[in-house]
Order: sequence, then structure tokens, then C-alpha cells
Amino acid sequence: MNNIKLQQTLPNVFIERNIISEVWKNNLEFCKGEIYLIEADSGTGKSSLCSYVYGYRNDYQGAFCFDNENIRDLSVSNWVELRKHSLSMLFQELRLFTELSALENIQLKNSLTKYKSEKEIETLFDAMGIPDKLNSKVGKLSFGQQQRVAFIRSLCQPFDFIFLDEPISHLDETNGQIMGGLLMEEVKKQGAGVIVTSIGKHIELNYNKIFKL
Repeated sequence: MNNIKLQQTLPNVFIERNIISEVWKNNLEFCKGEIYLIEADSGTGKSSLCSYVYGYRNDYQGAFCFDNENIRDLSVSNWVELRKHSLSMLFQELRLFTELSALENIQLKNSLTKYKSEKEIETLFDAMGIPDKLNSKVGKLSFGQQQRVAFIRSLCQPFDFIFLDEPISHLDETNGQIMGGLLMEEVKKQGAGVIVTSIGKHIELNYNKIFKL
């Protein structure tokens, strides 16, 4: 996938509102290999945007297109392949399995493509400062620790684009910088595009463009 286009998109819940946005009700394009930041206030549809692009929700008007194909026309098998090989998502609410260990959560994702070796996964846990949490149940971890587990999971697949919805909301500056470094290392390796959302602090990256939602 080389680009993601938004064509006059707007969440249905906002249809009756007077929306001023650089994203909603506009035509814009995210290109592979570039880095974008979407700054938003709470309640402006930031997480909805991520869910639309990932195909979890379709309660919007307008169109989202992957390489000029409207995502409403994609089949279930298309979505399966896209989520395995083209799109990676770090949701704000993380969507981890709390009854499983941190490592088991990663393995569920990694087993689909065998993208990372066991050693590479352990190295990521070490780099993120949670090597002792590999076998801990996610439900026993702090939200910041869970956030780091979800981030590691997002790197354990091939992708053309990676979306990160408020990825450092519960991390200190040092861990945020570490996350940014690991992210860019993987992004450069894959030649991928990056879309980060934020309602406050964000990963310090060399953004090609910043949009106000």
C-alpha cells in the first residue's frame, strides 16, 4: 500500500455540527515513507479515525481509500491480509488480552507472519525497560507497562503504515524517546509511513506534516 486518502470524510455523529478541521470534510493523502502528526482535542474523533482506517467501524460519510480503492469495497479476506502485512495499529485502549502474559500477547500477533524472532522480541522488551515482565500477566501490569507491551506488539508484523493513537500518554520523557527511536528504526527498515495522534504530549519525530483534527 502506497497511500491512504480521505475524501470528505466525517463521523456521522458530527454531521449536524459546524466542524472546523484540517482532516474532517477535507481531501488529504497520507503517503508511505512520510511521518504525520494529528493533533486533536478530546472528543473530536481522533480514535474514531483510527477505527475507520483499520476497518473496525464504518459510521462515517465520505470515503477512505487505500491506493484509490474505497475501503468499503474490501472483503473480509482483504482486511485479513491488510492487517497482517500492510497496517499496524496501536490503539489508545491497547486491546491487550489481560489474562495472557505480555509475551503471549506478542506471540499472538507475531505468529501470523513470524516477522520477529524470539530473540528480537526479548531485545525489544529489554529496550523498553520491561524485560522482567515477559511472563507477567498483562492484567497485573501498570497502564504504562501495558502501553509498552502494545507498542512492541505493533512492531511484530510487516506494515506499510503504522498508526499510533496517543502512544506515550502514560510514559515519561525517557521512555517516550526510547519508543520513538525504536519506532523509527523499524519504520526505516520497512520504508513505512507513520501516523501519530495526540491530545497533548507526543513522540518527538521529524514530522513531514502536522494536521489539526
